[in-house]
Amino acid sequence: MGMQIGFTLLLILLIALAASTFRILREYERAVVFQLGRFWQVKGPGLILLIPVVQQMIRVDLRTIVLDVPPQDVITRDNVSVKVNAVLYFRVLDPQKAIIQVENFLMATSQLAQTTLRAVLGKHDLDQLLAEREQLNGDIQQVLDAQTDAWGIKVANVEIKHVDLNESMIRAIARQAEAERERRAKVIHAEGELQASEKLMQAAEMLGRQPGAMQLRYMQTLGSIAGDKSSTIVFPLPIELLKGMAELSPNKP
Repeated sequence: MGMQIGFTLLLILLIALAASTFRILREYERAVVFQLGRFWQVKGPGLILLIPVVQQMIRVDLRTIVLDVPPQDVITRDNVSVKVNAVLYFRVLDPQKAIIQVENFLMATSQLAQTTLRAVLGKHDLDQLLAEREQLNGDIQQVLDAQTDAWGIKVANVEIKHVDLNESMIRAIARQAEAERERRAKVIHAEGELQASEKLMQAAEMLGRQPGAMQLRYMQTLGSIAGDKSSTIVFPLPIELLKGMAELSPNKP
């Protein structure tokens, strides 16, 4: 009976020893192995062997990690308070640095993304924040990538998701957009008047060169008026004819 118990305990011990010796890593996983507390090497993927008690390992996922940056209170360069949230895409390139150089690379990257988001956006005006998101995304990505390089992390992309404004600021932006549309409408109308006056001046010069062209224009105007259903016909008279009639008038002194 005692031998059976001892055999069972030995079998359990061997199974536990084998479980701590053989490890299987997936294709996207790496093992940072420490031997007696010192870094030994990075292993994986597949089946790896560890010396129990002497060697320990830490798994590192090499897939792209999507990190949601919570809303941050940002004061823009023109002193406007907004809430901005973003999403961060990054992955581990060097498992050794990610484990040794920083305590928790996920938490460290998250905190760094929050502070960088506030720092970069605070250097720009509200109009730039709303209209130039692609450029701001690139600026934030470059700053984060440079700072996380020492941790063996590659920041692939940063996307600003939402910019939250208060109601008073939304109304102010709406009034500004309406005023801008009215300004453009007035400018377009003024440009149309200028172009029309230039064309009329060119037409007057061309008609003035040939007196017969003026008479043809009079007849064309009469034809267009007669085609209407109006009972009133306006007949244009040349100014020279009126001057001649005034000269022939018997009441002329």
